[in-house]
Amino acid sequence: MDIPNFYLEPANYQSDFEDLQYVRNLVFVVEQQIPVELEFDELDRHCHLFIARDAQCRPIGTARLSPEGKLGRMAVLSEWRGQRVGQSLLRAVIEKARNLDLPKITAHAQLSALGFYEKAGFTKEGDIFSEVGIPHQAVQMLLQPIEKVVRPAPKTRAVTVEAVRMETMEATLAATLQLINTARRRLYIYSRDLELPLYGHKEIVEALKQFALRSHNGGVQLIIQEPANLQNQLHPVIDLAQKLSSHFLIRAPIENEDLQYLSAYVANDSDAYLFRLVGNRYEGVWSPNLPARNRQLREDFERVWERSRPCNEFRTLSL
Repeated sequence: MDIPNFYLEPANYQSDFEDLQYVRNLVFVVEQQIPVELEFDELDRHCHLFIARDAQCRPIGTARLSPEGKLGRMAVLSEWRGQRVGQSLLRAVIEKARNLDLPKITAHAQLSALGFYEKAGFTKEGDIFSEVGIPHQAVQMLLQPIEKVVRPAPKTRAVTVEAVRMETMEATLAATLQLINTARRRLYIYSRDLELPLYGHKEIVEALKQFALRSHNGGVQLIIQEPANLQNQLHPVIDLAQKLSSHFLIRAPIENEDLQYLSAYVANDSDAYLFRLVGNRYEGVWSPNLPARNRQLREDFERVWERSRPCNEFRTLSL
């Protein structure tokens, strides 16, 4: 399955300490035999911390970025390695460093993980050395400063906003509306059956209509896992898609892995996203501007889109 069933969020040293400790203790102390007194230090309080969680919100990976730009404490539980958790954590750290205008990121890479860092664009610095009894290689990544282009009447780009939790239907509705309203030309929706309480809400339908009308050379792409559920249902989004068929494209997965994917999400082309771990529930996380996570979901959406079929169920809609 190309879409991993995990998510990233910034970690708070106080409230997330036990979860950070859980992952780092298993990876560094138990697995690599690093003394526990060396694993946790006072620098944690001053670092930007990141945590990856699975579908049950259990911690599965960590990373931190110091104020000076040193990457450290990159750890992923053994059963989650090879599933892009480390790449996602690293991408989030790089994105954070760029937003902080740091000139570079440095790290002490264990030799066993050197290829991981080199593949991401890090280069070696100096000779191999030993740290806590493990061979290491210093690496760094030079960061290009964010180009500031002066344009007539420029629009201020929103600053990166860390993801926040949604606990209620009302919160999910409000976040979905904001994603639709801030989309420029493209909107991506991955859903099991366009849950009627959410996508059938009149404010959502009206927002989709207005977006479709203003999105020149763009529109809404929907991946619906169970389109058969909509055939005998009067769904206002399907009705809208019939009226504005040139602005709506609908496909359905055909691969078993895609059909079994449990989560649901929405992403737009303005770096906003909304992700629900369990698609028939409304709890989840969202951000109006978190480019790293938005990009991950859009790339994963495109991969599933390419191997999905057009919905013959809606052929009368010219979709």
